[in-house]
Order: sequence, then structure tokens, then C-alpha cells
Amino acid sequence: VQLQASGGGLVQAGGSLRLSCAASGRWFVNYGMGWFRQAPGKEREFVAAISWNGESTYYTDSVEGRFTISRDNAKNTVYLLMNSLKPEDTATYYCARKSAGATYFSPTRYNLWGQGTLVTVSS
Repeated sequence: VQLQASGGGLVQAGGSLRLSCAASGRWFVNYGMGWFRQAPGKEREFVAAISWNGESTYYTDSVEGRFTISRDNAKNTVYLLMNSLKPEDTATYYCARKSAGATYFSPTRYNLWGQGTLVTVSS
């Protein structure tokens, strides 16, 4: 049981990246999924989440309107499309599987984490 994140890289401010997170099995279709990020010296913070069927999505205020989370249950993959990137978006991005419970925003509600992919936005 694992998650494999990819798609990070170096991009100029205003550019775009799409992150992918592939799950190892069909358990994926039963779980909500989230993206978090952690910048050097800072706490891990919530970025976006999506319900198991894709019908509900959630975003932190700083990325609302710029980032889009989506999923393809046939491919066991969740995506994070990031547009209009800013230097303050620079961080390692982690995908995670949500455990039971209502809230999507706390990292303590996630019980499986990918290895992280680094996003660097230059000014």
C-alpha cells in the first residue's frame, strides 16, 4: 500500500505544473485524498482535498482559483494542477490518503503519505 507523487520541478512565477499521485491499489476508490505542502522551516499545511467520488473539493484560501484538484479512479491517481504559481508556493508537496472522519484540513486525518515532490517557483 503506497502513494507515489511526481510532477514537481522548477518553474518561473506565473507558470504551471501538474502533480500526480499514483496509488498502488484499488483501495484508492474508497478514500478521499489530499495534497499538503511543507516549505523549509515551516509546518506542513493543507493545500487541497477531494472526496472519494470527486464530487467535493476543498482548497486553502491561498490557492483557491489557482489550483485544481482532480482524480481518475480508473487510474488510481489524484492530480493537482497548479496555475499562476508564485514564489511562496515553493515547497515539497505530499499527497495523502484520508482516514475516516469529517474534516479534510488536518494532516492528522490522513493515514498514508507519499514521498513528496519538490516544487520550486522562481521570481
